[in-house]
Amino acid sequence: MSMTSLSSDRLDRIAHARQLVFQGHAEAQGAGVSPWIAQSWQRCLGMGLQPGQPVGFEAISAQHMRRVQEASRPLVQAAQPVLVELARAIADIRYFAILTNAEGIVVDVHGPVDRQDRRAEVIARVGVDLSEKAVGTTAISAALTELQPVWLHRGEHFFQDTSVYSCAGAPVFGPDGLCAGMLDLTGIETTERPALKHLVRRSARSIENSWLLSNAHALVLRLNWPGNQPGDDSDGLLTLDTDGHIVGANPTARQMLSLSPAAHGQALHASDVFASPWENLFDAASREGRAQELPLWSGLRLQTQAMRPGASAQNSKPHGHTHRTGPAAKPLKDVQTDMIREAVNQARGNVAEAARALGISRATVYRKLGNPKS
Repeated sequence: MSMTSLSSDRLDRIAHARQLVFQGHAEAQGAGVSPWIAQSWQRCLGMGLQPGQPVGFEAISAQHMRRVQEASRPLVQAAQPVLVELARAIADIRYFAILTNAEGIVVDVHGPVDRQDRRAEVIARVGVDLSEKAVGTTAISAALTELQPVWLHRGEHFFQDTSVYSCAGAPVFGPDGLCAGMLDLTGIETTERPALKHLVRRSARSIENSWLLSNAHALVLRLNWPGNQPGDDSDGLLTLDTDGHIVGANPTARQMLSLSPAAHGQALHASDVFASPWENLFDAASREGRAQELPLWSGLRLQTQAMRPGASAQNSKPHGHTHRTGPAAKPLKDVQTDMIREAVNQARGNVAEAARALGISRATVYRKLGNPKS
């Protein structure tokens, strides 16, 4: 089956699902789109929105924007080096990157935005409101609602005015564990590329790690399960002050340690998590950052590498305090290989299907993955 016919079939299934949802059929959520997309459409209808009405793409007031920019400064600063490298990775596929706050207000834009195309210009502006109540179902509103990476293609957006976009989005969490915003990759009337969900998720993780390590701390703990090699963006990261209080953690560490978002004025202590003297963590940092296994109060054991702030900048390559934070930790060709591998995984090993989704040949997939077949 050709890529054109596959794309047409996909759009037909989306159109059928839209018809069912907008006509109020109960079985709509199983009709060709993910349940959360149908649920977002239904929320939009519940707000009195209609898919055919024009979308204003309104910007917030200057006074409101000043407050948003001040509150979003740590997020924007942490994201800057990641977005620069991300823009390089997507430059050849006519996608660009948008960073919003937790309310869906655009706070930064990077990448090849065609300012002559109004469809790009109206959304790629700092200060524009891209929340669900303003522009309906998008990767931005979906990522902020679902708090997980998403992919939306064309008619999966609620409004007809937004059905020209294809988007990947991922939430970005602050050191306190709360969602601070989201990262979006958008293309206009371009090839569907669901593998971008992997890239946007990885980039969001790099932003989170960079932000965490930019905050004041006395010790960084890299966490992984025994048998795994620490040292990349998949690690859990935990930061402590000089008294052993937990001052921040990335989402991976929060999942590994079952940590809830930090409550104001209620900092956990390392001794609440690790079933061993917390002072030993600082002692371990003086031993060249070698990994050790530590017991948790849950009965599990974690592989932990303790580092002082200066050492973390040198040793944590994907998210140290350098100008090449985030995706720059890997060469661009490796980022592309990751995207291809993710597409093959999503296609359950079907290389032909993955190649069609990426818009490349099967031979290119095999070559990039190091397979001698062609």
